[in-house]
Amino acid sequence: MKKIDNKIMLITYPDSFGQNLKELNFALNKYVKDAIGGIHLLPFFPSSGDRGFAPITYREVERAFGNWEDVMELAKRYYMMYDYMINHISARSEYYKDFLHNKDNSPYHDLFIRYKKFWENGEPTKEQLDAIYKRKPRAPYVEAKFADGTTEKVWCTFDEEQIDINCKSDIAKKLIKENLSFLAEHGASIIRLDAFAYATKKAGTSCFFIEPDVWELLELCDKVLEPYNIILLPEIHEHYSLQMKIADKGYYTYDFALPMLLIHALYYGEGKYLKNWLDMCPRRQFTTLDTHDGIGVVDVKDLLPDNEINRTQEDIFRYGANVKKIYNTSAYNNLDIYQINCTYYSALGDNDQAYLLARAIQFFAPGIPQVYYVGLLAGKNDLEFMERTKFGRNINRHNYTLDEIEREVNRPVVQKLLELMRFRNSHKAFNIDGDCIVESKGSNLKITRKYENHYAILDADLKSYEFSIDFSKD
Repeated sequence: MKKIDNKIMLITYPDSFGQNLKELNFALNKYVKDAIGGIHLLPFFPSSGDRGFAPITYREVERAFGNWEDVMELAKRYYMMYDYMINHISARSEYYKDFLHNKDNSPYHDLFIRYKKFWENGEPTKEQLDAIYKRKPRAPYVEAKFADGTTEKVWCTFDEEQIDINCKSDIAKKLIKENLSFLAEHGASIIRLDAFAYATKKAGTSCFFIEPDVWELLELCDKVLEPYNIILLPEIHEHYSLQMKIADKGYYTYDFALPMLLIHALYYGEGKYLKNWLDMCPRRQFTTLDTHDGIGVVDVKDLLPDNEINRTQEDIFRYGANVKKIYNTSAYNNLDIYQINCTYYSALGDNDQAYLLARAIQFFAPGIPQVYYVGLLAGKNDLEFMERTKFGRNINRHNYTLDEIEREVNRPVVQKLLELMRFRNSHKAFNIDGDCIVESKGSNLKITRKYENHYAILDADLKSYEFSIDFSKD
């Protein structure tokens, strides 16, 4: 199978760029070709919720999507990123069902975090509860209802279909090793550790990115994957300093700060904050503008002044196309405010030129770019899907049929984007170990990429959105 390559990675659900894996493969071959080198195939396993992120098992492909042969066909042409939900498993998994049936006699009774064993008195104190980095307005638990009629609180950070795993237990370590090995043997080039920072829990702490526990957990995963030469990518949405810590340990990171910094630069025609980040950010990283989640806000804390963060956040609802504050509230089933639900194209007012400049800056930034499938087609906010499901994130999760893809691909903005992507993939100046020199003065932003005698220079005006690219002829 292919290994990681310094070429753009497409992020897609198995049933959103075409209705299944076979259609995905067809659409990529016909329309995208060499514009991408890798695919982050969002969870394709049987799942009971959260669009794949509540996995029942990692050993099967959801039948509606296809089978392992379909996945491996993609792996022949692209380097592949798979998700491993290290923090949780489905409430309908064989492990949790056995636990509910057999309780203390279940071989999986230590796989889950039972309040009565975790907290000294079976419940957190107010101080302990306040300290937890929560995704709910209460203690993170679900009432487990056992076959014998008893109930018990079990840790649950996210949806009730996603039951947290006690990663310190022997049974959890065994399953981690078995599942990671299986994925490594079935086409993975990169394993993305979803919700990684939530997987470390200790009473009296935030239960989020707890050191040294996080490093011990990463080391466990790394040792399993080392013989396969597979890269780990911990997924964390929080202060950029956590990404720096991960990079310092030699791991790849996500650049979740770039999306908001770029919006700020393009809204106000000022690149100094963006330049500061591009100068200091990790070099071995995956850059994003859009993902299956929203546009990150918490990720730019201390990279933008608080007043500029608030200003940008408010102006997304002012300048963005068809995006409203209510889409980010409980009315649309949103429990967090650290992300804004909007496509990146619509956040830039459905403006073709602004969008192309944003992508050009992303492609010139240090790291390997990721492009979400909606972003690949310069997709607008899908209000109909969001309103039908009353789920805010679905505004950015349109499911494209093959006919829609053919129509959207022929839009000039998409054709120009594909040209930019092919240039980024093919020019030697973008070597990951090369130089990235950023200059900013007023609304002018200049990024020079150099490697050996190869160069590519992006010269852009952040107010007019006009830009040019000069490059060496290899």
